[in-house]
Amino acid sequence: MTQAIGFDREKYIELQSEHIQQRRDEIGGKLYLEMGGKLFDDNHAARILPGFTPDNKIAMLEHIKNDVEIIVCINSRDLERGKVRADLGITYDEDVLRLIDVFRDRGFLAQNVVMTHFEDSNQRAWEFKDRLENLGLTVKRHFIIEGYPANVDRIVSEDGFGRNEHVETTRDLIVVTAPGPGSGKLATALSQVYQDNKLGIRAGYAKFETFPVWNLPLEHPVNLAYEAATVDLNDSNVIDHYHLRAHGESTVNYNRDVDAFPMLKTMLARVTGTEPYQSPTDMGVNMVGMCITDDQVCRDASIQEIIRRYYKELVTEAKSATTDTTQSDRAAVVMSKAGCSTADRPVVAPALEVEAATDGLPGAAMQLHDGTIITGKTSDLLGCSAAMLLNALKHLAGIDPEVHLLSPEAIEPIQTLKTRHLGSTNPRLHTDEVLIALSVSASHSQDARNALAQVRGLAGCNVHTSTILGSVDEDIFRNLGVLVTSEPKYWKKRLYRKS
Repeated sequence: MTQAIGFDREKYIELQSEHIQQRRDEIGGKLYLEMGGKLFDDNHAARILPGFTPDNKIAMLEHIKNDVEIIVCINSRDLERGKVRADLGITYDEDVLRLIDVFRDRGFLAQNVVMTHFEDSNQRAWEFKDRLENLGLTVKRHFIIEGYPANVDRIVSEDGFGRNEHVETTRDLIVVTAPGPGSGKLATALSQVYQDNKLGIRAGYAKFETFPVWNLPLEHPVNLAYEAATVDLNDSNVIDHYHLRAHGESTVNYNRDVDAFPMLKTMLARVTGTEPYQSPTDMGVNMVGMCITDDQVCRDASIQEIIRRYYKELVTEAKSATTDTTQSDRAAVVMSKAGCSTADRPVVAPALEVEAATDGLPGAAMQLHDGTIITGKTSDLLGCSAAMLLNALKHLAGIDPEVHLLSPEAIEPIQTLKTRHLGSTNPRLHTDEVLIALSVSASHSQDARNALAQVRGLAGCNVHTSTILGSVDEDIFRNLGVLVTSEPKYWKKRLYRKS
């Protein structure tokens, strides 16, 4: 059974393309289009809007790619922090390189990188700048502006935007994107508009912001899922009072855009001589709300995302052994707004029941797309995640649950290799080892071949484990598209853990 769909991908591409072209016509010159969220691999949107694919945005831009140039931003402070994209498990600096490769592979012009919040004392920033330039990329530095975003006089001056290094662009539609939030995309786009107009180049600004969805209610689960995804930034959804006052229409935006709007409006008026926008909502080009085809499907998916984000923060705090629960507390507040709790995640109770029934050994549970719950327990041969994975594949392939897809004789050599030759103290097979063993078995077993054919059907399924996952299992589930949460505890107490 396939995942329920609640979003019309093709309608979105059509409407979004038309709206961007309309905005380009209104600007009449260069349009700097700030890309809120991720331009590529927008897994958050795909999770909460079933039917939205992670490449929806870039697929839409491919229709006009000969007009498009892409600027990638990275906050230099994120280099010092070693900030990681949680959905991919890679640092922001590596993601900059990955994104540029993806853009170029799809035929887009991507040559310029802007390093925002640049400080001379940041050694890692200088090192990354050198690395980018050695790879043939053009790198510009943008600096911290004292009083941003309140001190408009300073911002719109040679000591503000004028101090930044100007990016020379060659196309009329410039998409400003980044590995994640807080990267300085807005300031980069506005700085470019300021400097272009100083050079006599007509330029304007618009925002391609997916979330929050302006024409959904303030506390619709889709919008609350955005708050849950940005607890590290402490973002919150708010009513756009500028839009309400100007147009008499209640719309939703988020606090940082609303806070920055007076500066944006004043800046655009000073450098372009016009006031194109009366509200933060006016400056957006977001057609997502027009393309939801099943509101309940998207509500349900968003509730699950909100709960997943809560568990993610709990696990992060447990891994770092911190007493600071600020982010999990914020995530808990979002759950309260959404009227949900961990009890609303169907895989939690079954996983904990397996643990309780096996005297505290880790348990795992998966919900398939037809609602079936599949569990896995820890044994001498398999970890709970590996056992659950095999059980799910057997169920989807219609194989008798009592059938052993992998015989003990097939598993034993792998265990011997791990413990005697590779230095592992855990003989149980991980999910990657189970999949490899299953692939080998498929050469002579029809059941194994049938089970392997079901692997794609796991994408989008929800999983919960009663202990924190090891990095190997975490990576495998991520690659399979399985949506995992874990209890914020380890099975065994250890001071040192391999990542």
